[in-house]
Amino acid sequence: METAELVPAASGLLLGVVMGFVRPAHRLRVAVLAALVLGAVATIASGEFRISWGFLAIDATIVAMSAALGFALGRATTLARSR
Repeated sequence: METAELVPAASGLLLGVVMGFVRPAHRLRVAVLAALVLGAVATIASGEFRISWGFLAIDATIVAMSAALGFALGRATTLARSR
């Protein structure tokens, strides 16, 4: 993994943890919008947009997948603490 892909991966993990605090009815909309915004920020920050805006799709996907992992880890941690 290149260092340019650490930004969307780390932001996705953080997003996933934060999604645990969002109401379930709004969670999907907020997560999709945030993944697109964070993916755009990562694409611009890495300078990949100078080559192609197609990198936005890749970075947004990395953010979304990392967010799903972060959400699952956050839920597992919360369940383990409640026992």
